[in-house]
Amino acid sequence: MRLLSDLKILFHLTLKPVRGRDHASRLESFYAGQAEAYDDFRRRLLHGREELWRDLAVPEGGVWVDLGGGTGANLEYFGDRISRLKKVYLVDLSPSLLEMARGRVAKRGWTNVEVVEADATLFRPAEGPADVATFSYSLTMIPDWFAAIENARSLLKPGGHVGVVDFYVSRKHPSDGLVRHRWLTRHFWPMWFAGDNVFPSPDHVPFLHHHFEPVHFSEHRAKVPYLPFARAPYYRFIGRKPAPSPAPLAARSSLE
Repeated sequence: MRLLSDLKILFHLTLKPVRGRDHASRLESFYAGQAEAYDDFRRRLLHGREELWRDLAVPEGGVWVDLGGGTGANLEYFGDRISRLKKVYLVDLSPSLLEMARGRVAKRGWTNVEVVEADATLFRPAEGPADVATFSYSLTMIPDWFAAIENARSLLKPGGHVGVVDFYVSRKHPSDGLVRHRWLTRHFWPMWFAGDNVFPSPDHVPFLHHHFEPVHFSEHRAKVPYLPFARAPYYRFIGRKPAPSPAPLAARSSLE
């Protein structure tokens, strides 16, 4: 049964053309035929999600925004901790994935979870600034990923946290302390994923480090189903939105 399900997923990943005039329609073209089988295959492909959710604090009465949350599978990693949150927003642009998410939310009885069809570069929670924003293998599928990161920073309250796990490739000359991937890695994985409109970037990691105070950063490789010798690089990042700098004394005096 799993093999048949996997074959369906592999068809959509490797053979079925992705069509659409805009990002939302291309996402739906990609996911509509595989939404029901999505979670089992992605569990074996998308590593590091559970670890990210485990390492992020769940603030009592807080607001959490999962940007590109898909079927809502990540919410399972909260366990009982989800009840601590005032509100969880699961944001995505694919109606097919969101239908699966709504079914999961109803089944679990999560009354504090709202499933929203919206753009990750524009969404804002109704409650005001959020405590946590997450991207789980969604940045590589957002064309304006830099705008999505900037929006996450904007929607967070000072001291709020962003958590990201995703595929990536290193820069040819990364900063000190970061992994340097070989030529084949840096060229193979972007080419492999590009047909699915997934774009591992050498710039995600530096951009995140520039916009947030790093709390945790680690680089990894993981197995890819049906590619026995391949190890796809991915990273986990947790960052804190810095508090605004105090206004200079002269500026404060002029306002008083």
